[in-house]
Amino acid sequence: MKLYKTPRGIIIEHQHDHFLSNETDWNKFINRPGLHAKILAELAQLKAEPTLAARCQTSALAPVEDQEVWASGVTYLRSREARMEESKDAGGGDFYARVYEADRPELFFKAPAYRTVGPRQAVRIRKDSRWNVPEPELTLFVCTAGSIEGYTVGNDMSSRDIEGENPLYLPQAKSYDGATALGPCLFVPERPIAADTTISIVIQRQGKTVFSNEISIDRMKRKHTELVEYLFREVSFPYGTFLMTGTGIVPPDDFTLQANDVIRITIDGIGTLENTVA
Repeated sequence: MKLYKTPRGIIIEHQHDHFLSNETDWNKFINRPGLHAKILAELAQLKAEPTLAARCQTSALAPVEDQEVWASGVTYLRSREARMEESKDAGGGDFYARVYEADRPELFFKAPAYRTVGPRQAVRIRKDSRWNVPEPELTLFVCTAGSIEGYTVGNDMSSRDIEGENPLYLPQAKSYDGATALGPCLFVPERPIAADTTISIVIQRQGKTVFSNEISIDRMKRKHTELVEYLFREVSFPYGTFLMTGTGIVPPDDFTLQANDVIRITIDGIGTLENTVA
């Protein structure tokens, strides 16, 4: 099933029907262990409303309220190679090779909700950067108890030249206004997402495709539960948290985003997150 956060309230999509939840508090609604079963129990008390389907397509907001957004780095081989290449002149390439093989993953704070945009909203590229890319990522929703309860599509916008200049500049390359996009919904399956799930991206410029690619999440080196376990070791999340799981798709080194580019990221079973570059 899918959950949509909208101005009208929380819309539940289940087996092609749409229901308006009686719960209006997004934080309270999603931050529950066994979320799928609890929503099913609520659906027995609700009546399908066909007109809600259109609202999911036109009015869905980022599926985040008081949750933080965290991110994982260098979880795919392609990401390892890109990070090493961009930072080799600064002498930092070896760091990425080592973290790819290390027991401890790279985890970093990405954004609070107020810096996160949703479907159809604008993502940004830094004014002091000349080399910017989107990073399409499967994003986990983890409740306060530490269990993975849902998934969404994430765009981890990144300034490759800033991070490449010095790995210590990672926060500036990754965390700024409009650098995080989530949506279009929170996918809440009965079982963990399939290992052969595909992530794809298409970037269009003036109506023409300038980059596209796809990858299966089974190419990821680390397990989702492994990332969550490290994140929750010394950090608590009173409203739950979103965790981006890293990217296996990086455009070629001669590519950089431009204003008005349209980015579409699709994950099987979840949907498409579309944003325009401001």
